[in-house]
Amino acid sequence: MAVISYREALNAAMREEMDRDPDVFIMGEEVGHYQGAYKVTQGLLQRFSERRVVDAPIAEMGFAGIGVGAAMVGLRPIIEFMTFNFSLVAIDQIVSNAAKIFQMSAGQFHVPIVFRGPSGPAVQVASQHSQALESFYAHVPGLKVVMPSTAYDAKGLLKAAIRDDNPVVFMEGETLYASTWEVPAEEYLLPIGVGDIKRPGKDVTLVGWSKAVWICLDAAKALAAEGIDAEVVDPRTLRPLDSAIICDSVTKTGRCVIVEVGWPVAGFGAEVAYQVQRQCLDYLDAPIERVCSDDVPMPYAKNLEDEVQPQVKDVVAAVKRALYLA
Repeated sequence: MAVISYREALNAAMREEMDRDPDVFIMGEEVGHYQGAYKVTQGLLQRFSERRVVDAPIAEMGFAGIGVGAAMVGLRPIIEFMTFNFSLVAIDQIVSNAAKIFQMSAGQFHVPIVFRGPSGPAVQVASQHSQALESFYAHVPGLKVVMPSTAYDAKGLLKAAIRDDNPVVFMEGETLYASTWEVPAEEYLLPIGVGDIKRPGKDVTLVGWSKAVWICLDAAKALAAEGIDAEVVDPRTLRPLDSAIICDSVTKTGRCVIVEVGWPVAGFGAEVAYQVQRQCLDYLDAPIERVCSDDVPMPYAKNLEDEVQPQVKDVVAAVKRALYLA
């Protein structure tokens, strides 16, 4: 089994789906001649031509709207935002149109569109480019929200998203593009709405998605050195959420720590906490803990940027509180 990067896995998913289905096309800023801002679309222009790999101007509302219209008449657009921070310019097309048209047309129009691109903070790109906006989109009925943490998940879920007849918001970890994972050469799809246990354990459940999964895994290693066995659960998709895999884990461990690279107020971790207490309250041996970014815009200075975001030490401290060791 080959070990490839998250970036290469996304590229392979789009290439395979464009080979399979001539109705699939890509549109976004710098996706063609520049090969993608993060080189995710590298080589696709040369393979599929400007007809199917379309360089768009800096007009997110415009090209998102073109994508919605194209999806309504039977094409399968992949709309790339250079960063999901820029999707806020197009949020009316995503929320008011893409998410609503199937219902408002009484099922006459499907909108098989994928909105994809990097999400969450990178490194020193300051407050306007560092926002984790998944709770915005997960709030909206009619949208599916996918946040893979590994190259394996990214490829299988992106292929499934492209084939889905519903609009999918596919948020890629901005700091994960160079991370690597084993990915099989044969074709595979992963079902949207099914989570994954990234590390089994018995003492505490750590729940994270996208970049936070890697923080949880590093924290689990640090905790193992102290004799604490942490299970890491990756829901992989936030809407629909696989609450069953989370609650099964919490039922086993009795403790839950939720880690998210986003703000605490109305963050998606609050929804996870609600589902856990609602479905397995009787199995909880301690209050649910949440580890979030600080409730401030992201600073530019690297030392402050690190301080604002969840760190391994923060997760370890939360676990010890849940275990009544602190």
